[in-house]
Amino acid sequence: MTLVKICGLRDPETALEAAKAGADFIGLVFAESKRQVTPQQCHDVIEALKEHRLAPRASRLAPNPPPSSLLPRPSFDGPQRGEVSAGSWFPAWADAIELALMRIRPLIVGVFADQSVSDVNEIAEAAGLDLVQLSGAEDDEFVARIERPVIRTVHIRPGTTAFDVNDAAPAGYSAAVHLDTGSKDARGGTGETFDWDVAAEVAHRTPFFLAGGLAPENVAEAVRQVRPWAVDVSSGVETAGKKDIDKIRAFIRAAKGAPVGN
Repeated sequence: MTLVKICGLRDPETALEAAKAGADFIGLVFAESKRQVTPQQCHDVIEALKEHRLAPRASRLAPNPPPSSLLPRPSFDGPQRGEVSAGSWFPAWADAIELALMRIRPLIVGVFADQSVSDVNEIAEAAGLDLVQLSGAEDDEFVARIERPVIRTVHIRPGTTAFDVNDAAPAGYSAAVHLDTGSKDARGGTGETFDWDVAAEVAHRTPFFLAGGLAPENVAEAVRQVRPWAVDVSSGVETAGKKDIDKIRAFIRAAKGAPVGN
């Protein structure tokens, strides 16, 4: 079943409702953006999610569940460079992330773009992020220095091929690949779709996040055509620039109602 990331959340109530609706990943934007979270907003969202995401289902139903501060952080038993072949790298990391999701859900992703390595690592540690998404022009060396598993965005523009995607996100560095429509400044998405044929070709070899112009109305068709490992949405579940929980619920239902694979 397709995994779902709801990105650009800024308030604890919506984040918690998204988690209850079945979101697998919650995205908090730390890059310069109209959806950028303040330190207080980040703290409030993560605190609201702690008990829901960290306590096992049975523990949440127990009379005295453990304090969220005593609950474990997720661990990712993904491969290190040189341990698996290039063709096995991203599938092995997808398995590792799915195993983590069986214990802790949703995972919290911090979105960064063209910030310093030290800023990314310090924010990720202070906030308690599970994964880091890099959406700028970060190179392989930068990715290798990030202390959390990395979701690496490749911006798809007219003329981009599946081979270009492989070159932009080679095995051995990031834990996952994220395909989004390229904007003029190479930072962030555009809220528009790109050529799904390119994404479908990538999907033959690499599990990835599909983003760009997705909404409750088209995500099921995107999953049917592309067979992505995960889908990612932000503006597609907003009304008048604010997250709409009804749209979030509809998006998750539509995405997860369209199974991947043959």
